[in-house]
Amino acid sequence: MKHALGFDPRDIPWFSQEQHWQALSAASLSPERLKWVFKNPPDWTPELKREPSVGQRAPQAAAVLVPIVMRGEKGQDPHLLLTQRTQHLSSHAGQIAFPGGKVDPDDVSLEHAALREAEEEVGLTAEFVEVLGQLPSYVTGTAFHITPVVALVSPDHTIRPNPNEVEFTFEVPLSFLMNPMNHRLHQWEKDGIQRQWYSMPYRPAILTASDPNTEFYIWGATAGMIRNLYRFLLAANSL
Repeated sequence: MKHALGFDPRDIPWFSQEQHWQALSAASLSPERLKWVFKNPPDWTPELKREPSVGQRAPQAAAVLVPIVMRGEKGQDPHLLLTQRTQHLSSHAGQIAFPGGKVDPDDVSLEHAALREAEEEVGLTAEFVEVLGQLPSYVTGTAFHITPVVALVSPDHTIRPNPNEVEFTFEVPLSFLMNPMNHRLHQWEKDGIQRQWYSMPYRPAILTASDPNTEFYIWGATAGMIRNLYRFLLAANSL
């Protein structure tokens, strides 16, 4: 896995952040609580807003769907749906990402763009999606201004990955991603520019028994938006 700057992010040293921040409880991740928080957002500041620029691309608006699949009885075991991008794409090839992409001129809103892209990439139709709200924009080094659109997804949906864009899809327990013990902060300097990013490597328990090397390496913009979702929900704990 190579970045545009010519490095493998897994080779860059990492350290844990402030461990006094708590893992979010199951109750704070329930569908009812998530709906309430987005209707009554806390006063907070996103931790990650912009990556150092790579190249000279013109800014491009984009939107991604952050699909929280309501697994378990009454949706009490939520999972985050993610994609593995195909290797031939012009940007962020082979990386783990949310369903999403550029905002088209015909898109009436960022929400519409995220829903359209999710249907095009993984076959997730709007009838199975309940949009909760948006997180602040995240600017990638490649000049994409990405707006994360957070939504609850019915477990009755059917996934149909578009082979031109998505190699495969998978789900990660939201409780794993909302635990700061699983957030690794990397730091790297090149050409006098300090770069930092998070990674959240995930080894699925079911696959680990047959293949101990199976690992989904979530990092960069995707991990950054997940980290911001954690900080948003953490701030809501005081409400």
